[in-house]
Amino acid sequence: QVQLVESGGGLVQAGDSLTLSCAASGRTVSDYAMGWFRQVSGKDREFVAAISWDGDRRNYADSVKGRFTISRNNAKNTVYLQMNVLKSEDTAVYYCAADDLPRTERLNIKSYEYDYWGQGTQVTVSS
Repeated sequence: QVQLVESGGGLVQAGDSLTLSCAASGRTVSDYAMGWFRQVSGKDREFVAAISWDGDRRNYADSVKGRFTISRNNAKNTVYLQMNVLKSEDTAVYYCAADDLPRTERLNIKSYEYDYWGQGTQVTVSS
């Protein structure tokens, strides 16, 4: 089993930056593709970014491309989401997720394709 714990959320102003962390425990995730999703109450969970198991490939939602950067440190079993130039529409609960197919080439954008999820961290951007 993999446990994922997100941290780093908070209340910021539009234009500010924030970095989210996702720490994995229970098992190494170094062979797993990882993703970040976000969800606003009453709406479906939305893909934000994904990174391959080796960190060589990344995929971003159009709405965050050029502003957000996903990265990982496999030695620390941790994935990050650097968020710059935050906008009010980025306000959501942010979740990290793991795809437990080892060393897969895919970078899934559908939430049902991920196997492990964290509890989420709230990001609120005031305009």
